[in-house]
Amino acid sequence: MSRLVPHPTPILFFTGKGGVGKTSTACATAIALADAGQRVLLVSTDPASNLDEVLGVNLSGSPLPVPGVPGLSALNIDPEAAAGAYRERMIAPVRGMLPEAVVASMEEQLSGACTTEIAAFDAFSNLLGDPAHTASFDHVLFDTAPTGHTLRLLELPSAWSSFIESNVGGNSCLGPLSGLGEQKALYAASQAVLRDGQRTTLVLVARPDQPSLQEAERTRAELAQLGIQNVHLILNGLFRAGDPADPLARALEARGREASDDLPQGLRSLPRTELSLLPYGMLGLPALRSLGGADGMTRLASPADIEVDLSRFEPWNDLVDQLAAGGTGVMMTLGKGGVGKTTLAARIAMELSLRGLPVTLTTTDPAAHVAAAVGEGHAGLHVTRIDPRQVLDDYRAQVMATAGRDLDAEGRALLEEDLRSPCTEEIAVFRAFAETVAQGKDRIVVIDTAPTGHTLLLLDAAEAYHREVLRTASDLPEAVRNLLPRLRESSFTRMLLVTLPEATPLHEAMALEQDLARAGIHPFAWVANQCLSPVPVTDPLLQARRRLEGRYLNELADHAARVTLHPLSLTLPVPSPTSEALP
Repeated sequence: MSRLVPHPTPILFFTGKGGVGKTSTACATAIALADAGQRVLLVSTDPASNLDEVLGVNLSGSPLPVPGVPGLSALNIDPEAAAGAYRERMIAPVRGMLPEAVVASMEEQLSGACTTEIAAFDAFSNLLGDPAHTASFDHVLFDTAPTGHTLRLLELPSAWSSFIESNVGGNSCLGPLSGLGEQKALYAASQAVLRDGQRTTLVLVARPDQPSLQEAERTRAELAQLGIQNVHLILNGLFRAGDPADPLARALEARGREASDDLPQGLRSLPRTELSLLPYGMLGLPALRSLGGADGMTRLASPADIEVDLSRFEPWNDLVDQLAAGGTGVMMTLGKGGVGKTTLAARIAMELSLRGLPVTLTTTDPAAHVAAAVGEGHAGLHVTRIDPRQVLDDYRAQVMATAGRDLDAEGRALLEEDLRSPCTEEIAVFRAFAETVAQGKDRIVVIDTAPTGHTLLLLDAAEAYHREVLRTASDLPEAVRNLLPRLRESSFTRMLLVTLPEATPLHEAMALEQDLARAGIHPFAWVANQCLSPVPVTDPLLQARRRLEGRYLNELADHAARVTLHPLSLTLPVPSPTSEALP
């Protein structure tokens, strides 16, 4: 069996902060179980899944065998495909019975983020709560999206069950609830499976650094509130210096040791597996078997040396100079979870504020920690957060005060009922995002976005709202009406695609770039973060990691016209008022 999870239950969830190694550890565990003779299904619930690249197979929404691993099948829950199937299921019974214009209107109404969420949730619930869908497997492993998105997913069985139970009007933001009502037993079964420690294990994956461990502890506490108690911790990427004379190696080891020694009490009580940082990436079956095998001793050869021409990359200060030009507008950091979007957004915001510019730094990430990245005492810098609970309360109050103002008691009760739908939170967060972008008319707004999948759903919502505006001349708020045009205007919004010099985050960011292009949005620049190439290192493992990143930096330099390298740093560099970057 796998050394990563010594006592695997039939269902395993892998979750944690972006970039901690959820996909790698989930894949390694699945392969180890299959190699031990078990029948295993590996499922990604991440809207920006990278199972295909890690396993080297083209997956779909149905289980497909993984070549080279007898007994292992895998699938991706594709939100868009699930939404298409859901729309067809809702509309098919009336097609041919109602006028085409009415059917077209129904299809339009079912094209938003609400439909995408419930459709993906249905696919997830079928795998979790309906034994018929997984009867041919001994284990089902879920490789989930980063923490905030996953907590939302795990909360939905209870949220939708409560909404269906309390709804007496028969309608929701998705239209008639009859289709959802039929799912009530499935949602209840999903809740039961999640809370059954004999059937389900939640595997928390974390890196040995304080932000990752703090988020893991918050996740553990929220899971406990949901009744999920069987939790296992994987501490991934522990580093031991091979050359004590290398200052970066000493600092990395000290950081990891300090974080491990100072585990939050809730995590300290969990069963734990510790994994060392490896000198090669987690792509392909040999690398995954080396991570998850029973003895854990197999090691692959270090990567070959690849030359990197650092002159092909733009200096950091030049990038900040260009972002400062104009004095207003929006900057957004986008990319896979764990690539350092928050840290870079914080640094950009601080450097711009030190130039005397009015700056707001905010986040759309449900697991936000921008305030911790900035600290306190930066004049001219305003730090905010789009808090889902707060914006939901504000949105409900606004709707009741406007749309509900002239309704009778029964009408107000039905409206209040509709606003209890879990989809309402998505609408509220989206409107808050639009209002934040609108602030770029008068100041600089730096937005730290959620990981790729969540961000794509947000941008999909922008397109859906924009289509609604064009179709109906709606009286939506000005910020919502103008959101997509503002995101498309390169002089107003500057998109920064952030990646690590590794295969998965780079290729995921390239896929995001294609999705943005389809929406008429193009990146302003790329930032390759946490790079070792500009850093002198003598530690053997760090040298191997630097060789590994060479091929991806060259690939990025060939791909993009403007790329900035940001070196590996253990702390956020806070520029002083005497910095040469100041005017």
